[in-house]
Amino acid sequence: MDQTSNTIRTVHITVTNGYDLKGFKGDTPVTFVRAEFNQAFLGDSSKILVSPEGTAKYNFTSNIDLSPDGGITLDDLAHKPLFLTVTEVLPKEKKQKDEKTLTLGQAVVDLLPLLEGEESFETTVPLHPVQGSPLETPLPGSKQCSLDVKVFVAEPLLTPAQVSASNLLKVTLEAAYSVPESFMPVGPQQNYMVGLQVPSVGEKDYIMIFKNGNLKLGGEKEPVPRPKKWPIANILAPGANNIPDAFIVGGPYEEEEGELNHPEDREFRNQAECTKKRIVWDLESRCFLHPTAVSSLQKRIADCRLWPVEITRVPMIVMPKAKPGKLEKTEDENQLSFHGVAYVNMVPLLYPGVKRIRGAFHVYPYLDGTVFEKTKCLFSLFRDTGHHLIHNNKAGGLNSPLSKPLSKNLKEERLGKEKDIEGRPRLGELQAPSIKSQSSDTPLESEAPLSHNLEGQQYIEAGTYIVLEIQLDKALVPKRMPEELARRVKEMIPPRPPLTRRTGGAQKAVSDYHTQIKGISRAILTEYHRMFGKQGTKLESDIDNETMEEQKCQLNYELNCSGKYFAFKEQLKAIPDDVPSSTSTIQTSSNQLRLFAFEAEVNENFEMAAVYYEERLVREPQNLENWLDYGAFCLLTEDNIKAQECFRKALSLNESHIHSLLLCGVLAVLLENYEQAEIFFEDATCLEPTNVIAWTLLGLFYEIQNNDIRMEMAFHEAFKQLQARTLQTKLKSSATIENNEEGVKVEPSFGPWGVTQESSTAIKSEGLSGIRPRSSHLLSPRLTMDLHSQPQGPNTALSSLDEFLEESPKAQSESQEPIITVQPRESSLAQKSSNVLLKELTTKKETSKCQDSSAFFSPTHYDTPQPPVTIFMETIRFLMKVNAVQFVHRVLAHELLCPQGGPSCEYYLVLAQTHLLRKDFAKTEEYLQQAAQMDYLNPNVWGVKGHLYFLSGNHAEAKECYERTISFVVDASEMHFIFLRLGHIYLEEKEYENAKRTYMQACKRSPSCLTWLGLGIACYRLEELTEAEDALSEANALNNCNAEVWAYLALVCLKVGRQLEAEQAYKYTIKLKLKDQALLEEIHSVQEMVGFGNPSF
Repeated sequence: MDQTSNTIRTVHITVTNGYDLKGFKGDTPVTFVRAEFNQAFLGDSSKILVSPEGTAKYNFTSNIDLSPDGGITLDDLAHKPLFLTVTEVLPKEKKQKDEKTLTLGQAVVDLLPLLEGEESFETTVPLHPVQGSPLETPLPGSKQCSLDVKVFVAEPLLTPAQVSASNLLKVTLEAAYSVPESFMPVGPQQNYMVGLQVPSVGEKDYIMIFKNGNLKLGGEKEPVPRPKKWPIANILAPGANNIPDAFIVGGPYEEEEGELNHPEDREFRNQAECTKKRIVWDLESRCFLHPTAVSSLQKRIADCRLWPVEITRVPMIVMPKAKPGKLEKTEDENQLSFHGVAYVNMVPLLYPGVKRIRGAFHVYPYLDGTVFEKTKCLFSLFRDTGHHLIHNNKAGGLNSPLSKPLSKNLKEERLGKEKDIEGRPRLGELQAPSIKSQSSDTPLESEAPLSHNLEGQQYIEAGTYIVLEIQLDKALVPKRMPEELARRVKEMIPPRPPLTRRTGGAQKAVSDYHTQIKGISRAILTEYHRMFGKQGTKLESDIDNETMEEQKCQLNYELNCSGKYFAFKEQLKAIPDDVPSSTSTIQTSSNQLRLFAFEAEVNENFEMAAVYYEERLVREPQNLENWLDYGAFCLLTEDNIKAQECFRKALSLNESHIHSLLLCGVLAVLLENYEQAEIFFEDATCLEPTNVIAWTLLGLFYEIQNNDIRMEMAFHEAFKQLQARTLQTKLKSSATIENNEEGVKVEPSFGPWGVTQESSTAIKSEGLSGIRPRSSHLLSPRLTMDLHSQPQGPNTALSSLDEFLEESPKAQSESQEPIITVQPRESSLAQKSSNVLLKELTTKKETSKCQDSSAFFSPTHYDTPQPPVTIFMETIRFLMKVNAVQFVHRVLAHELLCPQGGPSCEYYLVLAQTHLLRKDFAKTEEYLQQAAQMDYLNPNVWGVKGHLYFLSGNHAEAKECYERTISFVVDASEMHFIFLRLGHIYLEEKEYENAKRTYMQACKRSPSCLTWLGLGIACYRLEELTEAEDALSEANALNNCNAEVWAYLALVCLKVGRQLEAEQAYKYTIKLKLKDQALLEEIHSVQEMVGFGNPSF
């Protein structure tokens, strides 16, 4: 390579001491040290007598002169070591003219530290004994013999800037496995060689040749770790062949970058590397890259992704002495044999932070056209440019620049050979246009057929592959450090300050609550004394019930007329009712609100959905899931600014939350803040390198930026992580691994994060059936919500459903106490109604337990999707959960083209769902038909099809699809809305029994105001007024702002003759602005029929 300076600089090497030495003729021999570098003699030390302790003080200095003009270069220092040979001088015998010498051992000094900017370094190198040397058997108690060496230069060979901009390329050729059977260890010796080219400065390329591979028979695997060897000829001591501190360590096949790294290749590679023939080199060659060469390397990799690595063999022929002309002729007559080529994908070296690629690469026959098509290489190392090197049959390897560049005529000759038929490019990763004759528009004849390289064809038949490693000292493309990414994220999104700690805490809040109650009680008692005197309280035992009831009515009247009742009530409302609540209680309430919000989303009541989401934020502002859910809702309504704000608030609560980072990145892309998006996505991959979705989204981002190389890098890493996870899943039980790898619990898709199907108050609260006592709906809407919000945590809800399914009817009727009883005389009726509805809900308990509830607790195939076969489908599922539909179509295009993907039922189903959101019913139906053709028994297909017909107004078809969906053994992912809409259709068609049964299933699975309302309507139409009132009371407890619930409660009260409650329910119906005019007219009709219920009468 080119020098960094035109001046001659000198490297000084001083051998100071030798230790644990002994000779052939005794333990105190006379020895000297010889220094050699680049096959050149540097000098001999003085002859030194070794002490009885085995020590010799040489103090010998030799020099290496570095010259840019044809002398020793920096690259020579990189890949050639300094050899120090210790030789014993034997005593002269009688009549002996010359001294006899015997070599004791050889030491190797690696001069690489000089290229790392060091001015000097000291090292103790082992002295490796030659065969037959007395050093092979060290003295008892002594260590291995060694030499102390100092290396120094007057000034650094490279400045800090040059060290930073330059690089060092190391190529390790390990072995070729599963070589053709015609390779035999007996017979004429063969020199097995491998070569490749590395871009240099100017027009020249740097050539690396690995020679003298060792052909071995199968039988055992090559040991690891094993040392790497110098590619240097004529090393005297066997141990000196090994490069210090450099080992081949191997590794799992799946972590390699080559072509045989898939699980299906494991068996073949194990067999090839254990039992079949192989050629072993274990050589490491180095190449110093000047800053200009580093740029050339990057450009070459970007232009030619695949690099050819040639392999061949030539006979080991001892050429007799002859005239130069005859020797030249003999070389020309020799032909290459078994000329093959492996195509190494060098692109990973352009990935950020990547310094090393190692893998196995198939060997193919060397064919000019194919090589040019894939690599744009015009010549062969062995045949065209390095033919004279093939016949240099010295032992070891060869590393040197070309003596002269490729001539223009040779280039034109090669171009003339690389022809192809116009319009029919060959298959390959890189397509090259056909090359025509310069004198005609007609293409020349195509390349010779494959049969012309029959020897090379044997590589394919045998399945030959080579294993090599390419390593750089510094990554070509720097990677941001995790600390920098975390700092950048923190700068964009500062962490939220912690909430101010309240000094009193929960205990003080409870104490204040009790004090307030006592104060109001005293005020009411004072009012009672004012009206009836203090004597009345003393004679309480003597007052009959009728007198007490009369005083109570008078007191209530006075409090209402004076306004004191309202004032007392407002004081109570100001007291936080959730102070004694536990964390689990708040969580269940949040899940209920999430379900209600999603119901409003699906019904396109976005205003009500926003109310529920904001209520969750008010209750738990530190819960990042609440912010993520609200952000996903804002994405659905295309309010990207608010969505970004929500996701960033979630990230400020936990800077290491992967999904928050990914969603911030998605929003940054949508808002075209690409620099921020890259920071978010990169930070996610650093925090969780095994996250498939993070890598895939990073790849999609690079695709938008037209950065093909980094896109390929991200997709490759995502695929590798998915492959590793799939392998792990096969080794373990799929039940424990599935859906937990990404940290997200995938459940029926109620929304972005899979809301748990909590049983709410429908399972446990106030009686195991969950039915509120009658009269609870008589409270005002806000007060009812405050007093009745008794949520439980997820575990409580699940255990409650177990009780609901298992406990006896006796246990089911134990704990039913009304909260407020306006009409105590009818409490028995309320008790009866609860038991009746509970009995219907638990009909056929055993089958219900095996079907409905089992689907609730252990989601089946479609409730919990199977692990996706591609990285893109997994990403699509994530994006659909968070309503990032803008990204979905881009990912679907990749899924369509992915070798492991392609059109599938899920692919068409996602397409249908995206078009359904846009109300493009024609396209939705088209894609659903395609999905049904691929998987006719997929309940999700029929469920979405039912939604399509329902939204388009074809309720007859929707009913048929919904009925088919619920008839499957496995459940669809949105059973909640399938039950709701099917029940709605049944009510429309006056199939009230079917409606009742459908809504009861919905109440059991995921109760909400709408499920209980539907059940109440069905029971009312069936004249089952008690059951209707219980269901409507439960609906009212979950949402006391639903006008339709109050309307049907008014109808029920009118039918059973409760005037006061009927009027109150009607009042709230009007106050909440009932929109169903037909229902309002029905109420008026019943009011006229019974003669009460409307306060305006």
